[in-house]
Amino acid sequence: MATTFNRAAVLHIPVSKFAFALDEKTAVLRLRTAKNDVDGVKVFIGDRCCNKTPIDFETHDMAKRFSDELFDYYEWTGEVPVRFCYYFLLSKNGEEIMYYADRFTDRFSDTKLKDGRLVDGRSGYYQYPYIMRDEIFKVPDWFLNAVIYNVFPDSFSNGKRNLTETERTFTDGEGKPHRSMHGGTIRGVIENLDYIKDLGFNTVYLNPIFAAGEYHKYDIMDYFHIDPVLGTDEDFLELTDKVHELGMLIIIVGVFNHCGWQHPIFEDVIKKGEASEFKDFFYGLRFPVRKPGPGERPTYDCFAYEKRMPKLNTANPKVQEYFAKVGAYWVEKFHIDGWRLDVANEIDKNFWRVFRKAVSTANPETVLIGEVWEDATDWIEYDKMHSSMNYEFRRSCLEGIAQGEKTAGEFGESLVSMYLRYSEPKAKAQMNLLDSHDVPRFLSLCDGDIKKMKAALATLFFFPGVPCMFYGDEFAIEGVKEHEYRMSPPWGEEPKLGGFIKELLKVRKEKLSPASSWARIETGEKESVFGFERLQKEPLKVYINTGSEVCDVSELVSEGKVLISEGLCEGKLESFGFVILSC
Repeated sequence: MATTFNRAAVLHIPVSKFAFALDEKTAVLRLRTAKNDVDGVKVFIGDRCCNKTPIDFETHDMAKRFSDELFDYYEWTGEVPVRFCYYFLLSKNGEEIMYYADRFTDRFSDTKLKDGRLVDGRSGYYQYPYIMRDEIFKVPDWFLNAVIYNVFPDSFSNGKRNLTETERTFTDGEGKPHRSMHGGTIRGVIENLDYIKDLGFNTVYLNPIFAAGEYHKYDIMDYFHIDPVLGTDEDFLELTDKVHELGMLIIIVGVFNHCGWQHPIFEDVIKKGEASEFKDFFYGLRFPVRKPGPGERPTYDCFAYEKRMPKLNTANPKVQEYFAKVGAYWVEKFHIDGWRLDVANEIDKNFWRVFRKAVSTANPETVLIGEVWEDATDWIEYDKMHSSMNYEFRRSCLEGIAQGEKTAGEFGESLVSMYLRYSEPKAKAQMNLLDSHDVPRFLSLCDGDIKKMKAALATLFFFPGVPCMFYGDEFAIEGVKEHEYRMSPPWGEEPKLGGFIKELLKVRKEKLSPASSWARIETGEKESVFGFERLQKEPLKVYINTGSEVCDVSELVSEGKVLISEGLCEGKLESFGFVILSC
């Protein structure tokens, strides 16, 4: 009997996001099928070292856990041998088909079957060769519980709830200028740690602070000292000490893809040319190397179009050794808790292995977060990074909330697709964000609609992952151009969203287990309502009306106790209103 399965849609990849270990005895297996194409899936698991032929298999039902626009995803989690093989059985309308090692076999008609079992050699099945203890992906517990407040130092503060705007240039002892645009300092961060904690955040993430020329500090000239316009090394040590005294943690930025053209090693190349001991530290040098004038092209590769930022040859073991020392230095001497790694996907992968080993030796709880705007699968690994900046989360919220380009169902599907880029432990460690120093303010892209911003913030703080909020969102800062979205907070004003954020984070802290998983909620005929559930002992449900009309959600909210809501009145939910329930 010919089967009618959509075989082209079926997918499984061993030792990947479709097959991964949670610990030495527990694995998760996923199988993708066409949406609404099969009635059920079973997985058969055997010990690769079984001394029988055919070997014994245990049978387990797989649950349809997720669906996106095109596919269903079946999943099973359970105890497995340390080395195991497996295959799948798909059923549809009374028909069954086996899927093993990227092959399909009709259960009843194929001559290779005996008593419903395959009798190939055990190498013919899908394989999980061995659950290697050191290769199991793990993230320090503190990071999974982090709620991050991102500070752009020059724009933030130089006093208690204050920023005295001062554009200035400091010339150091070598005659090199260090520029400030707004006048923010490390001291200003220290003076406002209580403010950040009072909002509900427990982690501070600082954009670059090392000695550099421009106000943004991405053109670094000294990786071992704080920039003098921001403060001193002693100021920074005081900051990290006070962060930890408050029970908080701190993440700083490492810019290792490139340095500034005033860095001594690049200046040595300019001065000595091919005789410089550092000529192999850089990419694409064309001798003689010199700093280009206005309108001239650089004689070296650089970051993007920034001629002040020559690109480093991070595949060079000497470069790797140098930055491994940098990484360990700030962990050991200043007790930082994590690194956000700039332009991580343009850097040699072995560089990250060397870097991680160095900082993990200094402190195994140090977290590494890569700036990777797309799928970061190749960088988030047991021997490289723990997390990445999840710009895909921002994109989904832009389309589903800010710009109204997606229906509620499509919004949910985009979040599913985003989440399933990774194994579950990696997905839970993603650093989700709405704003950063590199993009227009989310509120501006909502056309200033505070209701949309609140709905997006509720999603940010309750969706799986590590939430990160850019400074000033509590003041409802807007801005599309760089000088606008990096503006200083209006410290003399009451933060428009401060109380709202504080309430959200209070509920999150009291009611949400950050390690809990999630599921989309089907809302039936309420097509404009997107819902998701955090699966824990006391489940939380979140509903957002992404449509333009008021929607009756009385049936949905009757499922539990309302913890926090916006735009909910007598069972009616306003456009871009939301409700969070404890069930």
